[in-house]
Amino acid sequence: MNRRGAADLAVSTAVGTLVAFVLLTLVVAGHHGAPLLTDSRLLSWSVHHRPPVAVAAARGVTDTGTGIIPYLPAVLAGVIAGRGARQRVIAAAACLACLVLAQLVRYGVMSLVARDRPPVGDWAARASGWSFPSGHTTTSAVTAGLLIAAVLLRARHGRRTIAAGIGCWAVLVGLSRVYLGVHWSTDVAGGWLFALCWLSICFRVCFFRVCFRIFFRSAVRRCPEVPPTPHDSTAPPPYDSTAPPPPGEAPAPRSPDSAGGRSGAPGGPPG
Repeated sequence: MNRRGAADLAVSTAVGTLVAFVLLTLVVAGHHGAPLLTDSRLLSWSVHHRPPVAVAAARGVTDTGTGIIPYLPAVLAGVIAGRGARQRVIAAAACLACLVLAQLVRYGVMSLVARDRPPVGDWAARASGWSFPSGHTTTSAVTAGLLIAAVLLRARHGRRTIAAGIGCWAVLVGLSRVYLGVHWSTDVAGGWLFALCWLSICFRVCFFRVCFRIFFRSAVRRCPEVPPTPHDSTAPPPYDSTAPPPPGEAPAPRSPDSAGGRSGAPGGPPG
C-alpha cells in the first residue's frame, strides 16, 4: 500500500471508529452507567470461571498495561521508525506525545461519563477511578498500534508475525480487565475504539507532515539557481577615441598623432 492509500485508510478508520465510539458513549451515558446486556453476562461468566492459575496469568498480563511499562514500547517504536540519531529522537518524542495526549483525552471522557465499575465483590485485582473507557485497554492499544506501525515500516523479515503478536498482547490486556471483574465489557470495547480512532488521527497528521517535507524539498530542487553577481568595479571604463560620441555631444578633438598620417606638418616637402 502506498502512502496515499494509507492516508485514505487512516481517514476512513478515524471517521468510522469515532462514530462508533460516540454512539457507544451515548448509549452508556443514556443508561446512566448501568451495565448493558453483554456486560452482565460476561462478568457473571468470569466470576464463575476463575482457577488460580488463570487469575495469576490475567494479573500478570493486566499489569503490563499500566505504569511505565507501556511507555517503554512507545519510545522503542520511535527508535525503530527513525533513521539516524536525530530522526530517532524526534520519532520517539512524537510517539511518547501521542500516548500522553491520548491519556489526557481519555481521562476527560472518563470524567464526563463518570461510569461506576462493577461491584467490588467481583474484583480479582485492584482498580481505581471511573470505568469508561478502560485505561489499561486504551494504553496498551495505543502502544501496540505505534509499535506495529514501526515494525511494518522498518522490519525486513517476519513483520506480520511480530505485528500479530503485538496485537494479541493488546487484546489480552483488554480481556484481562473483564476477566478480573474490574471493567465492564463495553468499557473495553470503548477503549479499543478510542485507541484506534486516536491512532488513525495521529497517523494522518504524520502523513501530512511527511508530505509537506517532500513537497518542500522537491520545490527547492526545482527552484532555478541564481547566477552569482559579478564584482562591481567603481573605476570608470577606459576611454575609446574611436567610439562614436553619445547623442547630443560634440565629437572629441582629434589628436595630430591620430591615425591617417601627419599631413601639413612643418618641414614637409613643398606643395
